[in-house]
Amino acid sequence: MSDLRQRLFAELDSIRLIDPHSHIEPKTAASKTLADILGYHYYTELIHSAGMPRVEIEDPGLDPKEKVRRLVARIEPLRNTVQYSWLLELARTFFDFPTDEHLTPANWETLYDTAAKRMAQPDWEQQVLDRTKLDAVFLTNNFDDPLTDFDTKRYIPCLRTDDLVFHLSKAAVRQRLEKATDTSIKDIATLRSAIGRLFMHFSSKGARACAISLPPTFAPTKVAPEAAGTALTALLRSTAQNTSPETLANFVFWTLAEFCAEFKLPFDLMIGVNRAVYRDGVYQGQDLYDSRVSLIQYQELFNAFPQVVFPISVLASVTNQELVSYAWIFPNVVTNGHWWYSNTPAYIEHDAAARLEAVPQTKQIGYYSDAYKLEFCLPKFAMYKRILAKLLAERFVLERGWTEDQALDLGRRILRGNVEQIFNM
Repeated sequence: MSDLRQRLFAELDSIRLIDPHSHIEPKTAASKTLADILGYHYYTELIHSAGMPRVEIEDPGLDPKEKVRRLVARIEPLRNTVQYSWLLELARTFFDFPTDEHLTPANWETLYDTAAKRMAQPDWEQQVLDRTKLDAVFLTNNFDDPLTDFDTKRYIPCLRTDDLVFHLSKAAVRQRLEKATDTSIKDIATLRSAIGRLFMHFSSKGARACAISLPPTFAPTKVAPEAAGTALTALLRSTAQNTSPETLANFVFWTLAEFCAEFKLPFDLMIGVNRAVYRDGVYQGQDLYDSRVSLIQYQELFNAFPQVVFPISVLASVTNQELVSYAWIFPNVVTNGHWWYSNTPAYIEHDAAARLEAVPQTKQIGYYSDAYKLEFCLPKFAMYKRILAKLLAERFVLERGWTEDQALDLGRRILRGNVEQIFNM
C-alpha cells in the first residue's frame, strides 16, 4: 500500500461509524463463543460448498466447541476467500491470534478458549463497539417486534416488511399483525389502519427506515382499493397458505410507501434475491440472484413518491450500472452499500468507483455490515475503507489533482455524513 493510501486509510479508519444495516439482535449483539463467529452463514455455506455435509453442520444440539472443531477441520479450502480474511482479522484484533498463522486443527482450541474468556467479560459488547468505533447500528426488526429492553439510540430500529408484502396469505402472519396492532383485519380499511399503527409504533421508538428485500420478478404498481379489497376478501375466505397474491402484495407495498412519505422515513429496497434456490443448502445459504431484475420495474414507484428517499441495494454487481444511472437521474434514488454477493473487494472496487465518478456525493451510502454479530463490523468495514482509500488516492488525488483533505472530506461524507443526512439523524 502506498504512503498516500496508508495516510488516507488511517484517517478514514479514525471515523466513528453508524452502520446503516445489520441483522444484529440487540439483546445478544456480541458473540458468546467462537461458534457464533464460525456459524456466520458465509462460513457454513462456503464449507458446505467445499464438501462438508449439511447434516454435520446443522446437527441439532451440537455443542459449540464441537461445532467449531468440525468447521475448522474443513476450513482449509476457504483460505483464498475474503470471508476467511475477515475471520483472521477479527481473530487477530480481538483475540490476539498470531499474525503468521492460519486457523488449523492444531491451534483452534487455543483461539476458542481465548475468545471464550474475552467474550465472558461483562463489558465485551462495549469493547467491540469501542474498538470498531461504532456509535450506532441499524437493526432489521420484524414488524411485530415490541422494541423494548434495549437502547434504541445505539441499536436503531428499522421496520422490515417482507412478511407483510409477500406472506400476508399465511394465517400466522395476519395473526401477528392483528396482535401487534390490536386490529382485527376484516377489510382494506382495517389492513391499512394496522399498517399505519406499525409506523406509529416504530417511529415512536426512533426507527429511521422501513426496509424490504425483493425478488427479481417484483414490479410494484398502484392497486385500486376495490381490487385490493376483492383480493383480501378472497384471501380471508380461503384456507390457502400460499404466498400473498400479486394484487394484495402490490397494495401492501404501495401502502408502505405512502406511510414512508407520511412519516418521512426512507424506504430501503434490497432488490434481486430469489429465495431457496439451493433447497438442500445450509441455513441462509440457499438464496441467489439472477439477471432478470431491472430497475425499470420501479419507475412507477420512484415517480409516484418524489418525497420518499429510496436507498437501493442490488444483489449483483451486474446491476450496479443501472443503479448508478437511476441515482444519476432520480433525486430520490440513493446507492446503498455492497450487498451480499457483491460484497467482495473486486466487485466493491468496481462498483464504488462507478458511483464515485457518476453519482452526486450526497447520494451515496458507502457501506453497511449486514452483520449478525458485532465482531464482524470491524473486518467488513475495514475491507471497505481500504478500497475507498485506494479509490480516493488513485482517482481523485493522483488523477484529478485533489488535495488529501478534499479527498478525505469526500470519504467522510460517504462513510458517515450521508448516513446522518439521509436517515435524519
